[in-house]
Amino acid sequence: MKGRSIFLDHIEGREAAALIADGQLDDLLVDADAPRPGTIYRAIADRPVKGQGGMFLKTPDGSAFLRQVKGLSPGQPLLVQVTGYAEPGKALPVTQKLLFKSRYAIVTPGAPGLNISRSIKEDDRRDQLLEIAHDVMSDEALGLILRSSCADADGDEIADDIAQMVSLAARVLSDVGSGMETLAEGDGPHMLAWRDWVGPADILTDQGCFETHGILDALDQAKGTQIRLEGGGALYIEPTRALVAVDVNTGADASLAAGLKANMACARALPRALRVKGLGGQIVLDLAPMPKKDRRSFETALRQAFRADDIDTSLVGWTPLGHFELQRKRARMPLTEVLI
Repeated sequence: MKGRSIFLDHIEGREAAALIADGQLDDLLVDADAPRPGTIYRAIADRPVKGQGGMFLKTPDGSAFLRQVKGLSPGQPLLVQVTGYAEPGKALPVTQKLLFKSRYAIVTPGAPGLNISRSIKEDDRRDQLLEIAHDVMSDEALGLILRSSCADADGDEIADDIAQMVSLAARVLSDVGSGMETLAEGDGPHMLAWRDWVGPADILTDQGCFETHGILDALDQAKGTQIRLEGGGALYIEPTRALVAVDVNTGADASLAAGLKANMACARALPRALRVKGLGGQIVLDLAPMPKKDRRSFETALRQAFRADDIDTSLVGWTPLGHFELQRKRARMPLTEVLI
């Protein structure tokens, strides 16, 4: 099945969205019980953490941790935004750099200026977008980023989107309260699908569409540890408390280039696998044996694969034992923790 399809449904009582690309489950969003990334709180400074340059905060949803604090005193109220999911037993990660993100626009308080996605290269279109932005933006303290989805979008839709984000930002920033409060909820799976899956796609919203179109079967497979690779190899992805271990297996291929082929297939398949499984944090790849001269080719393929992924992932490098390490933002809850 060629092309892209987006399915919006519920599973186990949770809102969920699935993206199918060319017959494969390419992305998956499932609502969790934890606070959603993007949620904005009026939090209360609690206690600093010596030696780490951070501070614990009190929020309506429990303890949060803010890094790089200066001039912040216990008991002081401040606005913070959830940046990801916390590991079990740890505080919510938050930041003071608020972002108001939608399908076409990102409003950036405290970072003034109008910016357009570099993927939009046509000069006439960039000029049109700047005109739209100037017409809508009136607060010089607010910055604006126009996303790549603006390339072919209707001008009125872009203007409305910007106006809504500016209005939300103004409402949150004008807050004068003093106690803990949730000022804005993060987007759920259906809104995130509309916001971020912007390519051409068929959209199905019928209740039960996950079951009737085989999404539930794909989820059962995604909760397993094995992923088949092109050429007959396989990945085994196993989360532990400390890290995510990824083992690359060449399968039945006994040729001299079997290791390199399996590792290159791993590079292409890994971003999708981590997205669907909702995995982040420290990731260690135990690759199939290959000559050291081929490491640069593998790194190039891996970097190119993650460039198309919208979750921040750092390629850390090689260990003395020949493993390759990644550090990935915990932007989602692990699928095995959300769905039993």
